[in-house]
Amino acid sequence: MQPIKGRGAQSGAVPTRFGLAQREADGDWRDMAPDIDGAAPPLRTTVTEEFPKSVLTFNASPDIPFDRSVNAYRGCEHGCIYCYARPTHAYHDLSPGLDFETKLFAKPQAAALLRQAFAKRGYSPRPLAMGTNTDPYQPIERDYRITRKVLELCLDVGHPVTITTKSARVLDDLDLLRALAARRLVAVGISITSLDPRLSSLLEPRAASPAKRMAALGTLVEAGVPAHVGVSPIIPAITDQFLEQILMDAGALGVRSASWIMLRLPHEVAPLFREWLDTHFPDRAAKVMHTVQSMRGGKDYDASFHTRMKPQGVWADLVRTRFRLALRRAGIPQERLNLDCSQFRAPSRDGQMDLF
Repeated sequence: MQPIKGRGAQSGAVPTRFGLAQREADGDWRDMAPDIDGAAPPLRTTVTEEFPKSVLTFNASPDIPFDRSVNAYRGCEHGCIYCYARPTHAYHDLSPGLDFETKLFAKPQAAALLRQAFAKRGYSPRPLAMGTNTDPYQPIERDYRITRKVLELCLDVGHPVTITTKSARVLDDLDLLRALAARRLVAVGISITSLDPRLSSLLEPRAASPAKRMAALGTLVEAGVPAHVGVSPIIPAITDQFLEQILMDAGALGVRSASWIMLRLPHEVAPLFREWLDTHFPDRAAKVMHTVQSMRGGKDYDASFHTRMKPQGVWADLVRTRFRLALRRAGIPQERLNLDCSQFRAPSRDGQMDLF
């Protein structure tokens, strides 16, 4: 199979879970197209603006450390093949594959809607998570600046916020992050999957290079912004070899906490990932999936609460041991950061702050 350059997914099939009509290019035309029309044009990214009634999402999951989040965008141009958010595109009758990384949705009014949520009587603040579904600093943030507007709001009302990203573009908002950090209102996590730029270009074709992400961590530390490195996801026989060096490099920069997450393959992500393996790593595809299944009860994925984030088995135990030893050698103390919720002052519904 000829790889699709610059994209993570290698196909655009819609899911069968919801009974959507299947889309398939005509085989005879597809076979003849290169001779008649030449190479297919590159896929272009399109952005649709949407205007929901609310953007603040609450959850009661026992597996994640936050209870509320906001996502400025749907879909993500980074194109990470392993992204667990891909299946959400099916709600738009779109493909979790190529559509997820080429047909994006932006919420220009996100900050205004969030202000309304903060102004509601009885609202009680807890850290607001950004980057839990799609990356808040994906390329279109350069033009929309929705994430920046949300950070401006959090600074204005004293609301704590956490950020998870794979982009060095987070430094575009270093002024706000520094101001938030001075008040213990922010923490930033940067995910680094490998240290090989070629491998990253296959896994995460439009995310920042590993070197840029590592440098961004150093800049955040120097600016006094609490910075966290996430070695995630760990993909057996593909990225696990970089675990120790990622932690060593992050520790040398002064990063004070780290975490790891094993590869997760919910719903349509599993066949997309298998397709990616067959395209780029056919020599080890069977080994990778066998190892993944050995940690998930013989399945590609186990979505059960309390187990989906905790892989089991010998291989998972080995990674836990390696991570623990690497932390110690890297000098990362695993400091627990408690963001300050006491500074929150609810805005009035017209956008002004209440005096009392």
